[in-house]
Amino acid sequence: MQLFISNITTGSTVNMTHVVVSGCVNCKYQECVAVCPVEAFREAETYLVIDPDECIDCGACIPECPVEAIFADTDVPDEEEAWIARNENEAAILEIAEGDSPVLADD
Repeated sequence: MQLFISNITTGSTVNMTHVVVSGCVNCKYQECVAVCPVEAFREAETYLVIDPDECIDCGACIPECPVEAIFADTDVPDEEEAWIARNENEAAILEIAEGDSPVLADD
């Protein structure tokens, strides 16, 4: 089952598939980027987001995230639901993540 999010500003409907949540902030591990077959990840300064227009819902990224910050849209914890819209909105303006940025987390 996939979640459809209505964009209040534009009236468009986006098919969300997978979502990066707050656990990625100040970590920005790149393992998820490396396994993504379609370049769905976008890179902000301190975290990643997933572009819902590119994500093919394969789920390869979920087990790769060492901080467990990636969820299927239907499994996003209640306290993280704002990240669904954040992924959609920010992915539209961010560059494709190449997987070569420094990890921010302390190992």
